[in-house]
Amino acid sequence: MFSYERLSKKPLLFKSFTGLTVQEFDDIYDKKIAKRYGKYEIQRLSKRNKDRERNIGAGRPFKLDLKNRFFMLLVYYRLYITYTLTGFLFDLDQSNIYRDIQKIEGLVRKCIPTPQKIYPITKRLKTPEEVEKYFPGFLAFIDSTEQQIPRPVDKRRRMVYYSGKKKKHMIKTQLMVNNHGFVIHKLGYKKGSRHDYDVYKNNHPMTPKQVVNVVDLGYLGIEKDFPEQLSVLPYRKKKNLDLSQEEKEYNKYYSKKKRIVIEHTICRLKKYSRILSDVFRNKLMKKYNKVSDIVAGLVNYRIMKQHH
Repeated sequence: MFSYERLSKKPLLFKSFTGLTVQEFDDIYDKKIAKRYGKYEIQRLSKRNKDRERNIGAGRPFKLDLKNRFFMLLVYYRLYITYTLTGFLFDLDQSNIYRDIQKIEGLVRKCIPTPQKIYPITKRLKTPEEVEKYFPGFLAFIDSTEQQIPRPVDKRRRMVYYSGKKKKHMIKTQLMVNNHGFVIHKLGYKKGSRHDYDVYKNNHPMTPKQVVNVVDLGYLGIEKDFPEQLSVLPYRKKKNLDLSQEEKEYNKYYSKKKRIVIEHTICRLKKYSRILSDVFRNKLMKKYNKVSDIVAGLVNYRIMKQHH
């Protein structure tokens, strides 16, 4: 049977299957998850049914212990295999796989630096020193990423999720990262037919006045619509006119030295777990935002470890 005890003896395989080193896994589990689990479980069971007659803790126990359920969640996110195959690996029924993962996701979200925990802090920054701690170089990078979903059965849903750019049915997620690639803000998924700037106009993240928002030409109009906000875009080629050499050099520097940060972050998210790069098979409304929060939080955790 697949388990933490077996795989932790092979560090390279462990990182390949979970995306974390054994030390990183133990750090999150021992310092956060194990300590919070008791209180979290009481809150979960109390919230589920206020009129319950049985004592909290009664009923069928989990077959896997807490550590192996966290391990199973990471393996599922990383490989994005079917519940049937996951059940075979962990010696569980596929319905138990779904329930076990679902019941621990809320706890994992609370134990890692997700964008939902970081963004409210950045809105309260006042001094330049506080701002530079979260926005090194006083820069923020904003862009959207897309992920394919199965073709919807409903005709109206097919239309609103169809991306003319990708020629597939997609969902779109807007991200804001700092100079280190740390995800500070992540928007819930939007329909694939919407333009990047349309998403931004209705759901733009707030940044301190000292911070410059670096975007691409998909956000053309940001300087006019949000004059109170510092923004930087590359030069756009006009009809029948070539860009000057200085403008070309600036665009080259802009794409290679500046905006590449957010492209690397999007790549990290997709490479870290196939659940964000393959066709998303789970239920959108119930699952997607929760999954993307956890993956972004795990990527943030690894970035924090590198810079501290």
